[in-house]
Amino acid sequence: MRRPKGIFQKIDWWLIILFLLLVLIGWLNIYAAVYDEEHTSILDIQQRYGKQLIFILAAMLIALATLSIDQKFFNSVSYIIYGTTILILVVVIFIGKEVSGSKSWIQIGGFGFQPAEFAKTATALVLARFLSSLEVDFRKPKYLIISFLLFLIPCLLVLMQHDTGSALVFFAFILVLYRAGLTGFVLLAFVIIPVLGVLALLVPKLILAGVILLICIVLFLRTRRRIRNLLLTFLLFLASTGFVFSVDYVFNRVLQPHQQQRIKVLLGMETDVKGAGYNVNQSLIAIGSGRLTGKGYLQGTQTKYNFVPEQSTDFIFCTIGEEWGFIGSFIIILLFTALFVRIILIAERQRAKFSRYFGYGLASVLFFHFAINIGMSIGLLPVIGIPLPFISYGGSSLWAFTLMLFIFIRQDSKRYELV
Repeated sequence: MRRPKGIFQKIDWWLIILFLLLVLIGWLNIYAAVYDEEHTSILDIQQRYGKQLIFILAAMLIALATLSIDQKFFNSVSYIIYGTTILILVVVIFIGKEVSGSKSWIQIGGFGFQPAEFAKTATALVLARFLSSLEVDFRKPKYLIISFLLFLIPCLLVLMQHDTGSALVFFAFILVLYRAGLTGFVLLAFVIIPVLGVLALLVPKLILAGVILLICIVLFLRTRRRIRNLLLTFLLFLASTGFVFSVDYVFNRVLQPHQQQRIKVLLGMETDVKGAGYNVNQSLIAIGSGRLTGKGYLQGTQTKYNFVPEQSTDFIFCTIGEEWGFIGSFIIILLFTALFVRIILIAERQRAKFSRYFGYGLASVLFFHFAINIGMSIGLLPVIGIPLPFISYGGSSLWAFTLMLFIFIRQDSKRYELV
């Protein structure tokens, strides 16, 4: 541990300013989302905005503590942190408290926290440690398998807690593998898979299989016609058609009924504005009613009369859209964009591979949350229930994101001492 007087030396103040702006904006919008005329004080700890202030103060302590820790500590204990986190995720499956259909919370007295949020930080640490400690060559299957297992294990454990949204976030770490040398073909495959899954729900399976066969034939004809390429093309056809015919099973047996309904509504397979599509429909009304400049702070009618469920957590963006309008929403998107760009630029200037890969892990997780949360708020993506970083109500997500960000800031402050 270093003395506190030196913790602010050489830290990136732009990242901290962006962090503080987003946290402040989040707090003000939580106040607007659950505003109660009988409890007008923003410091009232009996209300969500008062509790969020406590979460923010605790986050500031986490930030200061993280900056005080030796920069090499997180690298050296990453495997221990990861292993401990995996054990906690297993325990949650058996003793976790169920909230909104997800058994992903640990309750200690009147305090509850969600280990899945901190598992993202642990996974980013261990993945950065693994990728930086060896001469990883993804042409060798063992490195690819180990890298995938490092984020698939917590992903599956979180999925067993019926928290599909948080489980999907772990796939963001594929971008870290891509930065570490993973071929673009694998990255492209993870883009094609969800597209193929959607088509499997909308298009008859036999027709889709026929199209896949034609594509595989064209691919083979455009390559050297060797036995090896023929076998690879045949395996690609088997894998693709096997996936297509398994989509129905996964959709009906793995996803929860409410998740199935939300996907059907999103894809236009059903219309249910009073049921599964209610949240998104009300969110769109709220955002659209804000127009260019918004209705004004605390003047949102959709927000004030609670038409949008979870408007201080998963649907906080609709509060911003209604009261701040297009201009306010665009400013929020610009702030997040600046945050992502800054993290990537800082990651690229790192001398130590660990710091660089951890930075990419941070950027990937934050971007996934940002894109999915806003996408589901405006009806472009299914509602899977993940918070908007630093803005949505909640202690676990705020603390986990703060810890992850300030570990990176601490690593960057000592980049000339790390190799």
